[in-house]
Amino acid sequence: MTASQSEFIRGTARGSAPVPLSVLDLAAVGEGTTAREALQASVRLARLAEARGLHRYWVAEHHSMPGISSSSPAVILAHLAARTSTLRLGSGGVMLPNHAPLVVAEQFGTLEALAPGRIDLGLGRAPGTDGATAAALRRAGGAESDDFPAEVAELIRFLRDDFPDGHPYRRIHAVPGPVQGEVGQPQVWLLGSSGFSARLAGRLGLPFAFAHHFSARNTLPALELYRSSFRPSETLAEPYVALGVFAFAGDDADEARRQALTGALATVRLRSGRPGLVPTPEEADRHVFTEQERAVLGTWLDNALYGTADEVRAGLDELQKRTGADELMLAMNAHGPDFRVRSYELIADAYGLPADVATADRATADRAATDGRSTDLSATDRAATDRRSADRATAD
Repeated sequence: MTASQSEFIRGTARGSAPVPLSVLDLAAVGEGTTAREALQASVRLARLAEARGLHRYWVAEHHSMPGISSSSPAVILAHLAARTSTLRLGSGGVMLPNHAPLVVAEQFGTLEALAPGRIDLGLGRAPGTDGATAAALRRAGGAESDDFPAEVAELIRFLRDDFPDGHPYRRIHAVPGPVQGEVGQPQVWLLGSSGFSARLAGRLGLPFAFAHHFSARNTLPALELYRSSFRPSETLAEPYVALGVFAFAGDDADEARRQALTGALATVRLRSGRPGLVPTPEEADRHVFTEQERAVLGTWLDNALYGTADEVRAGLDELQKRTGADELMLAMNAHGPDFRVRSYELIADAYGLPADVATADRATADRAATDGRSTDLSATDRAATDRRSADRATAD
């Protein structure tokens, strides 16, 4: 394992946060809004995450879901890479059964070339949609979830350009990639909501992201399985877990609950085969839940954190302590794009994250130089933060 690989994975806990904080973006589309507005909010949120020192920003792949606009993570990530400078960007995740491994290797090799040292490739084994849509995605057949370990191995081979002699793909190269010279590679993660990917991630020595936000009852068993299965690799010497969790912080508790309820109702409708745009808070307040819907609603709300920023912070701290997660990845599918951005801002404030990491890092380096002490801020980091400030000053 190289020092740079470990740094890219582990990040830095800032302010009073117990571990690094990150973003999982669903780019939710609410009633009365558009996908354009949702994606514009994603740009605002990515810039906020970078300025406040959140570690990474992932985009989730979903299909045929009107309330989500993140069907093409690689496209969104390229857009975000052009509007940020240091923030790690990645897929949370690419649903590998939907794609040929070579195509994924080329897409994320391209992203790595555009944003060197900033790209994560999170891989999931579910299609991220219903069966009929999955069939439409694959058209002439494709990988099934049982093929996932082989598909992951093939994808990693393409990223490294190291198929052995005699392999039918030995002369096939993912480009951009190593065949074109010394280049970096996206950091591969495995994602999961059960034990299957947990065990595979452990055996491969890869970092693991668990979807606590929709599979909370499986969290502790899956993390135990990952840690007990873990084998040190070139990537990691020890297990590393990022935990996805729904977090809705409002200027007051009522606002947060009303926005959380919009996401809950959207999930209820999705699970009953009626996906749609995320409803407004007013519609969610008026909805009369059936007994069956109440069961889904109760589970969803039990797994989510919502309230004031201090209440959400306390819930995140307790969850991290209970699970031993190495990183918390905050997600939401609320109705309002402005609320999405504001919620993360409030959480950053609650943890005392810097108002601008670039300025804070330069101040730390300057103080260290004045005191004659060494600093962890490298020349490369200084250059990156300077570029970020310049980019922000000229951003439209």
